Amino acid sequence: MAQIVLFHSAYGLRPAVHAAADRLRAAGHQVHVPDVFDGRLFETVEEGMAYHEEVGTEELLRRAVGAVGPLLAGGERLVYAGFSLGGALAQNLALADENALGLLLLHGTSDVRDDATTSVPVQLHVAEPDVYESEDWLNAWYLRLRKAGADVEVHRYRGAGHIFTDPELPDYDAEAAELTWAAALDFLAELG
Repeated sequence: MAQIVLFHSAYGLRPAVHAAADRLRAAGHQVHVPDVFDGRLFETVEEGMAYHEEVGTEELLRRAVGAVGPLLAGGERLVYAGFSLGGALAQNLALADENALGLLLLHGTSDVRDDATTSVPVQLHVAEPDVYESEDWLNAWYLRLRKAGADVEVHRYRGAGHIFTDPELPDYDAEAAELTWAAALDFLAELG
């Protein structure tokens, strides 16, 4: 089974992230859940994004790299995964790791450089529409990743809220969440 690094959203390392990690562990995967917010939790996306702005993307990436460094030093091939902002971090790390085993994005993406090259398998789960991932953005993201060489699979969930897998948030959609986890577990089983 796979070694997975699962990054939290702008809300911080909430119980839902631990529950997701437990779900993945129950399927036989080893899951690491780094806290790039140093224990801070936020009630709203806006508060979490304000903290992100205060700390800066480069610092969050440095913290994320620090969290995966010991695993990479051990020669592990990793699946990078994340929720929303954590998906953006996971994507950046996966595209920089030529040995990445996979990339599982839940509710978020990041820009793809025009000169990026990768063969990493990618699975994205996103609301349709999503207030943070517009149709134009997702189309451009998809085309850039395909151009880079990635095998990309996109799952859209009409009517779901942004972070629809977290049962403690207003965006929660039980049906979309179950479909997401079923597809994600199949994806990870193929990788592992």
